[in-house]
Amino acid sequence: MTVNDIASALEEFAPLTYAEDFDNVGLLLGNKNTEVTGVLVALDTLENTVDEAIANNCNLIVSFHPIIFSGLKKITGKNYVERVILKAIKNDIAIYAIHTALDNMPHGVSKGMCDALKLENRKVLIPRKGVIKKLTTYVPKNEVIAVRESLFKAGAGNIGNYEQCSFSTKGKGTFMGNEDSNPTIGNRLELQIEKEVQLNITFEARLESAVLKALFNTHSYEEVAYEITTLDNQNQNIGMGMIGALTTPLEEVAFLKMVKKAFNAEGIRHSPFCNKPIKKVAVLGGSGSFAINAALKAGADAFITADLKYHQFYQAERQLILADIGHYESEQFTKNILTDFLTKKFTNFAVVLSDENTNPIKYL
Repeated sequence: MTVNDIASALEEFAPLTYAEDFDNVGLLLGNKNTEVTGVLVALDTLENTVDEAIANNCNLIVSFHPIIFSGLKKITGKNYVERVILKAIKNDIAIYAIHTALDNMPHGVSKGMCDALKLENRKVLIPRKGVIKKLTTYVPKNEVIAVRESLFKAGAGNIGNYEQCSFSTKGKGTFMGNEDSNPTIGNRLELQIEKEVQLNITFEARLESAVLKALFNTHSYEEVAYEITTLDNQNQNIGMGMIGALTTPLEEVAFLKMVKKAFNAEGIRHSPFCNKPIKKVAVLGGSGSFAINAALKAGADAFITADLKYHQFYQAERQLILADIGHYESEQFTKNILTDFLTKKFTNFAVVLSDENTNPIKYL
């Protein structure tokens, strides 16, 4: 089992395509061909995390947060980031970070929060744009069924609760191969007019390589004509945050007490009460102030997140309760999600859940 094997599985679970542009995800340190002795799953990669990996004979750390977030010009050990990198290199430990790639998945950070609150009827709070693409290609009439089925097998054509979706238009294509061509239909230097079908099919951005491979393997032409466009359509299953409903509405104080217990929070900073029961709840792990308007628009009675600033609490407008439970507290279930996935994926392999509490914030 190599680092690349683990990384490939993680990238199926949380494709790096879905990570935010500002993020730094994937294999941050190490050789992808290294044989893995064990995997330590952690929320953060700190020096004591590396020590824990060494103690458990793990030479790969799968971390939620990336230890390297911006460029390093020198590695001298002058700060905690550089010390972690030096210690990991010295002990031949690879580091993989998943962060917002998992944030945007329906089985990621927000799912952990929803599970803790036992929310029902969940849906993505801010559906992601730019992750749906459309393939347009031109296929000989007698090949269209085979090409279409091949694209479906590659994962194209799935829209919401529907599969094998496509659209076809009949027409005529013209082409003429030059003297270096090897046409499968017609002859070189001769204009060919062929009955073709324009095939349109959408797919998730992460599937682009597989979809093109299926197209090229099935299509008979030496040069396959195709176009790929990125759509503005939202993907309802991919995106930041989630919103769901409590089984039974709760009075505001009772709700916050329940939240504090569910997340083992030392304290909760919250906006003024609205004097109404809490039923519909939005969640977003980590720094989620950017989603306040989305929570309001979705009709949430409460929005649970972290890292809210003073003036952002005013944005509640007494229409919902903003509850800041702490960054670590909101993301704490992530390492359990990753450990469960890797344990089921690699049944005969050591996957260790870090028991280090890496929360840098303490309460008096």
